[in-house]
Amino acid sequence: MTADAALTAGFEAARPHLRAVAYRMLGSIDDAEDAVQEAWLRLSRGRTENLANLEAWLTTVVARICLNTLRARRIH
Repeated sequence: MTADAALTAGFEAARPHLRAVAYRMLGSIDDAEDAVQEAWLRLSRGRTENLANLEAWLTTVVARICLNTLRARRIH
């Protein structure tokens, strides 16, 4: 399995967990999906060779994206 394929498989395995975290934080399925997709984009663009725990990294990224979304809602 190539590194890209392993990364994709790891992301897909974590997707239900990530969606659940984002939904609990944002309260919207659509917003949760957007946060998970943004995490995928960041993962696919980033340097991933030193990731020790992909699911933990993705969970952290999704949580930060959700927090930024909540902050933006509060400002508007």
